[in-house]
Amino acid sequence: MNQADLVQLAKELSDANGASGFEDAVVEVLRHRTAGLGEAAEDKMRNFYVRRPGGEPSLPTVMLDAHTDEVSFMIRAIHPNGTLKFTTLGGWVSYNLPAHAVRVRNADGKWLPGIITSKPPHFMTEEEKKRVPAVAEMAIDIGASSAQEAAERYHIRIGEPAVPDVVTDYDPETDTLIGKAFDCRLGCAALVETLDLIRQDELAVNVTGAFAVQEEMGTRGATVTARKVAPDLAIVFEGCPADDTFGESWLMQTKIGKGPYLRYLDAKMITHPRFQRFALDLAEEKGIPVQAGVRTGGATDGAPIHLSAEGVPVIVIGIPVRYIHTHYGIAKLADVENAARLAAEILRQADRDLIDRL
Repeated sequence: MNQADLVQLAKELSDANGASGFEDAVVEVLRHRTAGLGEAAEDKMRNFYVRRPGGEPSLPTVMLDAHTDEVSFMIRAIHPNGTLKFTTLGGWVSYNLPAHAVRVRNADGKWLPGIITSKPPHFMTEEEKKRVPAVAEMAIDIGASSAQEAAERYHIRIGEPAVPDVVTDYDPETDTLIGKAFDCRLGCAALVETLDLIRQDELAVNVTGAFAVQEEMGTRGATVTARKVAPDLAIVFEGCPADDTFGESWLMQTKIGKGPYLRYLDAKMITHPRFQRFALDLAEEKGIPVQAGVRTGGATDGAPIHLSAEGVPVIVIGIPVRYIHTHYGIAKLADVENAARLAAEILRQADRDLIDRL
């Protein structure tokens, strides 16, 4: 697809409301935007699959993974004053939450605007001004003044999701994207772009794109997709935390605009070293900018995939995103494009011999 189409795809995916367990709107975008790229299917968890047409049962299978959910919230209860007690879905840090806008789904399926509460400084003690409130002390305010009004007029009920209220913006002059849920909606965009890039290619492997749910809650969806697809090789797309605005310059390994990031290690996976080396060497050969590094924390869908069946060689192609797991991320479209380029080149090289050598 051309750049304008890729920007529009990134916007549609990122702006969609897709809390963990409630990824329906994201799946609908993907269903529409992958039409013509392969055979579409869903499972009972709403993992979404696109199997590239052609191929033979005897050929090895490569799975392309990206997750559809975003760090988000769930309504736990309604306070007597009409504000909504919530819990987090995914890895939030409490000091990033107060005074930010959210969308809350009500019983009618309508998304209502709200604000995560914060006490005005005029009412704070000096001690309160110095500390960050815990999530348990926060609430979401939708404008109701009583629990009865929240339930009867706003149609709020417990168990409903809430997501950051952010609309994606793209500046073509600087190639800068700013928006929510870039972890991992930019990965989803890269996966769709990869399927488009290989649309006319004759490959020596079968290819299935698997868009997994509930990654932010412990890579749950990919545990199922790995069993269903049973891949011989897998590429995981991820929105990964950029490190170029803090810390020592010599330790920075994930800069926006410098290419996709291939990690050797995270908290739940040692990346397959031979597959990693193959991908890095191929990127150099094809003139695709990439970055590599070692993470000491975090995890991706690669964790359950690489442990599935008798073990699967997996690499992670990450798109660097500043301020990940907050309301706003900053990324570069070129990194999305280059992530897809690298994945497409790997698929063009992949065959049974390569997999056996790995």
